Amino acid sequence: MNQTEYIPPEITAGEEERLEELHGLQLLDTASEQRFDRYTRLVADTFGFPIVLITLVDRDRQWFKSRLGWNRTQCPRDISFCGHTINEESFMLVPDTLDDPRFAANPLVTGEPFIRFYAGAVVRGPEGRALGTLCVLDHQPRYLDEDHRNLLRQFAGLVENEIAHTADLLVLKSTIQRLAEGAGG
Repeated sequence: MNQTEYIPPEITAGEEERLEELHGLQLLDTASEQRFDRYTRLVADTFGFPIVLITLVDRDRQWFKSRLGWNRTQCPRDISFCGHTINEESFMLVPDTLDDPRFAANPLVTGEPFIRFYAGAVVRGPEGRALGTLCVLDHQPRYLDEDHRNLLRQFAGLVENEIAHTADLLVLKSTIQRLAEGAGG
């Protein structure tokens, strides 16, 4: 591979079902919510990272449901770190992006915001599909020991609970609408 290339995330089997679950939750392109923003602030305070994101990986983009230390609302999926992470069982760690052939030539590494460290915990929807991540980034190489990885996974579990709550509310809303339509007919 040439030094100007990076490796885009693989699109795996089950992608259509994953996207169906993601879109059904109606979270993409929604306003900032305190319930998610609390977690990004808490993770930043706990770990001391300058960038913390709650991401949702769509078909062609990665969208940020909550972001701290990052001014973009989305980025192309083909350069997203989280696009790789959702293919993992639960976690991905890149202590130094310049040492990883998937990312060394990535535009997010070679240009703004100059990412040198990435750690992401998979965030799953109520049906168990990987929807995105809770991730932390830094402008310098770092390392996370197993205790801190577990802690980031636990925070991701709290984000999953918020997403499950969203799913429950959508079911309740749908049930109420059906009952109202049935009563009005």
